Amino acid sequence: MKIWFGGCAVLLAVATQVLSQRPPTSVSKAFIEELVLANHILANEEVVDGYGHVSVRSPSNPNHYFLARAGAPALVTAAGITEYDLESNPVTDTSVTGYTERFIHGEIYKARPDVMAVVHCHCPEVIPFANTSVPLQPMHHMGSFIGGGVPVFEIRNAGGETDMLIRTPELGRALAQTLGGKSAVLMRGHGAAIVASSLHVVVARAYYLNLNARLQLQAVQLGGKVTYLDSEESKKAATDYERSWDSWKYKVTTK
Repeated sequence: MKIWFGGCAVLLAVATQVLSQRPPTSVSKAFIEELVLANHILANEEVVDGYGHVSVRSPSNPNHYFLARAGAPALVTAAGITEYDLESNPVTDTSVTGYTERFIHGEIYKARPDVMAVVHCHCPEVIPFANTSVPLQPMHHMGSFIGGGVPVFEIRNAGGETDMLIRTPELGRALAQTLGGKSAVLMRGHGAAIVASSLHVVVARAYYLNLNARLQLQAVQLGGKVTYLDSEESKKAATDYERSWDSWKYKVTTK
């Protein structure tokens, strides 16, 4: 009898572990695979490295979002995708080790009902604009989404001296407030958070935000007057970036 009960305990433990490693069932397999693909694209295009993350709001419950468990984006799998509530608590596997900065996502989704996807990255080219008084401005049509300006989040104003990470809901809330109604916010000494109405667009915006910063830095170094897109041009130049997504997808799926 003891052996039988012991065997059941082992089987139960194994079953629990297997179930906890399955992707969420509240959304389709295709939905989860798109989020996995977004992680791989961002890593392949060097928008993120071992750090950074991308999330998407649940299509069936606006008060939930999906984000990978903590780990390098290039290594994300469907089994590692976890469902969170807007307090950034896991709802599908409460034992999951989540990203420390998941509060970036939860608090932005709370503050912005229009946002369906969020990227947090440490794009190197944006750091000079986050750490100086030089504003990041739209250099080309693919960067037109920043035509309304890119605010800079100063973490010391919200949390004093910190390790620069968004470790609490309070810091995430302060970041979301700085973002306001914009498409992106820079984070001094840290990186950026980018938002959009879809997963494809947020991935593209993260990529082109970094590219725009690189182009602006090159233009400033050339000397002379730099001509940026004006507000009307920025509005007219808006794009859906689907060709970019298709190109990036091809590169990561044909390796």
